[in-house]
Amino acid sequence: MIDRLALQSLPPAQRARLIYGEVQADMSRRLWQAALGNGDGAADGDTVTRAQLPGAAEERSSLDTLLALLKPDAPATPIAPRAIAEPRVAEARIAQPSHDDAPVAGLGPNARYAGVIDAAAERTGLSPAALAAIVDAEAGRSADGSWQTWSRNPRSSAAGLGQFLAGTWQGMAEIPGTWLNQQARGNGWLDAHGKVAAGARSALLALRYDPAASINSVADYARRNIDGLARAGVTDRDTGGNTAQLAYLGHHLGLGDAIRFMRGGLPESRARVLLNAQVGTAGSERRIEAAGGARAAHRSWLMGYLDRKFSPERFG
Repeated sequence: MIDRLALQSLPPAQRARLIYGEVQADMSRRLWQAALGNGDGAADGDTVTRAQLPGAAEERSSLDTLLALLKPDAPATPIAPRAIAEPRVAEARIAQPSHDDAPVAGLGPNARYAGVIDAAAERTGLSPAALAAIVDAEAGRSADGSWQTWSRNPRSSAAGLGQFLAGTWQGMAEIPGTWLNQQARGNGWLDAHGKVAAGARSALLALRYDPAASINSVADYARRNIDGLARAGVTDRDTGGNTAQLAYLGHHLGLGDAIRFMRGGLPESRARVLLNAQVGTAGSERRIEAAGGARAAHRSWLMGYLDRKFSPERFG
């Protein structure tokens, strides 16, 4: 659990990085809201995609919660089960998979997450190697290659091993049957309509920093995206039989944009927005000029990113 004492007991540098990231994200949200209003730019049918520009009616709940916990007179009661807690090996080594896929390997300094990955893959019918590869592509890393459970993108609300945006994480908590939905129900964070209660949002978002919560949610999100792509007629044949690549495209783009991307490409305006969010405006403009358009530039960048960052074969 996370409480005032747990947060204050973190090494100063780690605590400072977390709070600095929250402050940067809050300032970024304010600037985007001032410039764009509350429009989120998300495509029709999407919840919120990972690469969406910050500022889509975001609240300051995560920052407020952290600052409140640092006050000397703050209550020491927990706000979320095991939220932002480093995993203990005994917790991570849960049931091994019984499906045909081999247990995840090649994790190196991240071997402590093997049990969680294998169990989440078995529960959702995914390849453990594919699940590990998605996390590896998303999470920030320390110098030794270990995944940083406190990863935080200062340009958006993306956080944790899965780099979930606040809106996407909340949406996953409201989907019946997901691991996160079960946690939210068990903690009384959902209202009578199955929506996250306003007073519970801070605790729910803090749970993104819990590695087990993030890994299980990556698995649930991948399962939903793969199924959604199949319903749309996009199958692993479109990626040379690589279901893992489809799963990552869904995680990175969100289901709606992934379908459009696989069907021929995103609209120019949407491709520009996503590329700006990934490489910055200046870098985006250079790529667009070189490629002759935003759609081609974004596709080139994303496929190159997949080649560099997404490697399921490392974990097979």
